[in-house]
Amino acid sequence: MKPKHENISDRDKILKGMEKVHEQLIESKKKNNSDLIVMINNQIVRVKPE
Repeated sequence: MKPKHENISDRDKILKGMEKVHEQLIESKKKNNSDLIVMINNQIVRVKPE
């Protein structure tokens, strides 16, 4: 098992990677002029990326 401070570092790396993927997804959707499909209040909704 890794020391606690190394687990935090791994967590930070994962979160930064997730943020990068999120940004790339939005840019891709803007570029292709396609909708984002998200769930809001237990309903599936199409949203135009801005």
